Amino acid sequence: MPVIVFASPKGGSGKTTSATLLAGELAAGGARVTIIDADPNRNISEWASRPGCPEGIEVLSEVREETILDDIDRAAAESPFVVIDLEGTASLMVSYAISLADLVVIPVQGSHLDARQAARAIRLIENQGRATRRAIPYVVVLTRTSPALTPRTLRHVQAELEGAGVPVLDVQLIDREAFRAVFSYGGTVAGLAKHGLGNLESARVNARAFAASIVERLRQGRGAAA
Repeated sequence: MPVIVFASPKGGSGKTTSATLLAGELAAGGARVTIIDADPNRNISEWASRPGCPEGIEVLSEVREETILDDIDRAAAESPFVVIDLEGTASLMVSYAISLADLVVIPVQGSHLDARQAARAIRLIENQGRATRRAIPYVVVLTRTSPALTPRTLRHVQAELEGAGVPVLDVQLIDREAFRAVFSYGGTVAGLAKHGLGNLESARVNARAFAASIVERLRQGRGAAA
């Protein structure tokens, strides 16, 4: 079953948020999802402990470098989707998880610093591909973008990615309060209506489109630029 890995060497890129939104939307569609929370901050584990966590989601947090390969294999044998939130540093655990990925998602904000860190992640993915003798699909997702305008810095990052032949997801994750609120209140974006947040429908549409785009890439086996 598909193993979707979220990787970024840079903190604050939207990695955990992206992984949580994807898992929530897949579960809302009726799929069983196992999330492997390999980030030492354990933000997804805390989210899952709050009310409203969708049925069908299981979170594994007691993972170690020595067990990560077995954890992924077991999860993939039991769940239609495995979503992995990795730590933000280069490590053997990160390399092991990437080596088993069907798709690596690299969240990037619209800054040159984020783009440089994305290049580091891509080099690691390509090196793991060489080591395992297979092309590991990957894709960049632009996160925390503005719904109203495209800043010059973001346009520059997009041009650099395009010029380097890096695949970029056709759906951006907009900077929405609802995407942050799920970690405060628990559950999914759809369950936030009772908390009085604004623009919920726009956030729901964005999250669904993001998940659908990821699933489509998995179906087509697309992603890797190499």
